[in-house]
Amino acid sequence: MASAVAHRRVIKVGTSLLRGSQGRSTATVIADLAASLSRQQRRGDAIALVTSGAVGLGSEHLGLSRRPTELVALQAAAAVGQGRLMALYQEAFGVHGLAVAQVLLTRGDLASRRRYRNASRTVEQLLSWGVVPIINENDTLATDELRFGDNDTLSALVAVAIGAHELILLTDVDSLYSGDPRSDAEAQPIAEVRDLVELERLSGVASGGGQWGTGGMTTKLAAARIATSSGIPVRLADGRDPAVLEALLAGAALGTVFHPSPSPLPDRKGWLAHALLPKGTLHIDAGAEHALLNQGASLLAVGIQTMEGRFGRREPVRVLASDGRELGRGLCTFSSDELERIIGLSSQAVRERLGVAAEAVIHRDVLVLTAPAVELPNRPSS
Repeated sequence: MASAVAHRRVIKVGTSLLRGSQGRSTATVIADLAASLSRQQRRGDAIALVTSGAVGLGSEHLGLSRRPTELVALQAAAAVGQGRLMALYQEAFGVHGLAVAQVLLTRGDLASRRRYRNASRTVEQLLSWGVVPIINENDTLATDELRFGDNDTLSALVAVAIGAHELILLTDVDSLYSGDPRSDAEAQPIAEVRDLVELERLSGVASGGGQWGTGGMTTKLAAARIATSSGIPVRLADGRDPAVLEALLAGAALGTVFHPSPSPLPDRKGWLAHALLPKGTLHIDAGAEHALLNQGASLLAVGIQTMEGRFGRREPVRVLASDGRELGRGLCTFSSDELERIIGLSSQAVRERLGVAAEAVIHRDVLVLTAPAVELPNRPSS
């Protein structure tokens, strides 16, 4: 583990900021960012920086007028841009006497529990040495199924993996709004989001990303959901003005703050809920839904109505209500081939058909609920 620090912060900066605005170049943006974060590190904080920008810098260097859309072109542009991006960070932090380290991750690195722990330990070791980890998605190697798709999600997963005290999302708007301020004259800034239920409601106001980015407010809300559910507060603010980050680090109430859940998920369940890529989907009946959400039960075969996807034993699946709402995620005891033979059966019938002692399709110890408890009729599954 890393040595004790005043705060452990993850800062995420997006492509829209790094491409520069208001006459500021990418190098100037990174230099200002490094100056602020170096000062904060000298005050005793540990800083991990999640950065976008490799594809954008590569596209710019190659003279492309638009961000590539095909995967192979994205990978090639990232290969050109990643070295240029790290050179800018190395130079900027070096001015302040700090070393940086490149950490490139794919979704597969965090979807494996072993690799997830290895990644978190690597970042923690760097922090203990006073090195600033510069973390980015490995766009050069990531395939579609292993992509995060945006660095907002990556930043939240990194924050959870290292037990950060705070996640700061720097973007090109000053806060979350009640509507899209570009098209809604009555849209109002939202200073605080206090619970996940409210956060789900606010998801309807999110807007898409720009030409060069892959995020937008939708992915920032998703990142806030991941971090806050694990007990990490999130602040979203305008990163175009260097003074804003300085003020945030000093504790100023700027932008939007997403308050952490009062009942955060433990580390393993946070990993189950957010880092894993589900291989299949189980649709359950109302009785099973009530048992899961209100009684802390495991999922039994008798409550499953239908199944989708192909997966092996102990692989992750989503659990949906009969109306399509996601209720949770977990590791399935049985393979999809085995599960096809026991859907809807009682525990006794499962033992007779498969000849195994395991009764739960998903044991509650490896099941994380993503929906709140609700009042449903307490009737048995059928």
